[in-house]
Amino acid sequence: MIEDIDSLDNWRRTAYSKDITTANSGEEVIVFGWVASYRDQGNLIFIIINDRYGSIQITVKKNEIKDEIYQKVNNIKEQASIGVKGVVKLAKKAPNEIEIVPIDLKILSKSEKTLPFNIFAKTLPSIDKRLDIRAFDLRRTRAQNIFNVREIVIKAIREYYNNTDYREINTPKIISSATEGGAALFPILYYNREAFLTQSPQLYKEQLIVAFEKVFEIGSAFRAEQSRTLSHLSEFISVDVEEAYVNYIDIMNTIEKMINNIITRLNESNILEKFQIEKKQIKKFKTYTYKEILNLLNKRGVEKEWGEDITSKDLKDFNEEEFYFIIDWPTASKPFYIKPNKDNQELSESFDLMFGNKELASGGTRISSKKLLLERFKEKKLKTKAFESHIKMFDYGVPPHAGFGLGLERLVMSIIKEENVREVTFFPRDQRRLTP
Repeated sequence: MIEDIDSLDNWRRTAYSKDITTANSGEEVIVFGWVASYRDQGNLIFIIINDRYGSIQITVKKNEIKDEIYQKVNNIKEQASIGVKGVVKLAKKAPNEIEIVPIDLKILSKSEKTLPFNIFAKTLPSIDKRLDIRAFDLRRTRAQNIFNVREIVIKAIREYYNNTDYREINTPKIISSATEGGAALFPILYYNREAFLTQSPQLYKEQLIVAFEKVFEIGSAFRAEQSRTLSHLSEFISVDVEEAYVNYIDIMNTIEKMINNIITRLNESNILEKFQIEKKQIKKFKTYTYKEILNLLNKRGVEKEWGEDITSKDLKDFNEEEFYFIIDWPTASKPFYIKPNKDNQELSESFDLMFGNKELASGGTRISSKKLLLERFKEKKLKTKAFESHIKMFDYGVPPHAGFGLGLERLVMSIIKEENVREVTFFPRDQRRLTP
């Protein structure tokens, strides 16, 4: 079969857009990218191609190029992928004040259809329509900037834990029973028996501190929650940390240092300028107790009883636009593995990390006593049989430990003030979407 597009052959990129400056004038380069703009002005054609770092202008003059190349240029449409071998020349009105005058050109993919929306338009269709062709939606400048932020955040998280001697782990995503208890699970057929997609690596990371003391994971988690909000996903990236011989106060200090490292790296990159956000200050996070938040809400007319959950709706008028902690939650409201306070069993050694009215992370001191763990199972009315492999670890002595789990997407959307969590997810999964 004869292809109607050019073959890559021995062509290989010699430079990205970021590598080509006015200092490269006169040099021959090979560049690749997708066609973001095509302007035909008669005997002069301007093509803007985008690569992962930015834009390059290709300037085609009819009288200065072979006829076969010029004819090929006339067949180019926006979104197509092309390769250009050419000479760098100065051009003040072009991106980076340079252009490339082609010697040869390859059309490596053709655009057979026009996109259903202009990705450079000020007004865009709903995210649901854009998600139908997500790969092309991600070519938008804002989308590129969002995922540049996301990449910096992930690198900064990994940098912090690598530099503080944590072991990076990978835990199973197919599990035999609920991690958190409850019914928010996706069942799957595992050979001839029922299994589930993991809600959290919680029990596995607790077990791994027995061997490694300090562990972290950045991985997928799945929750079959019925919530249909702008902050909920069915599949998300969870940042999980667990450490031996510490308590929840130590872990709060750890998460604060981690986030301040993220802020430092974002400030250094200047990426927040693209979202009209000023550089963020390194600050000590404020801390409120659950009781203090309850009192504040009641004073504002939001009636909450002791033990009730505090929702994002409850905190919608809370004037905190930075990171802060809510600590000492009622024991009854927390999972079975969270340790009650030794001086007041109704309170737990726990915290939620908040930004505005969004919960970003939840953590606390874990139970390390088998006796207490079994009591908590009883209180929560959980069947111990489903957790046998975890419980038996405590027969051999599990050290005191603490940790947290944080939603990466919520962290990113809070940093850049994005309202919809789907915008910071490559291919979102929620109640209504399973493709692409």
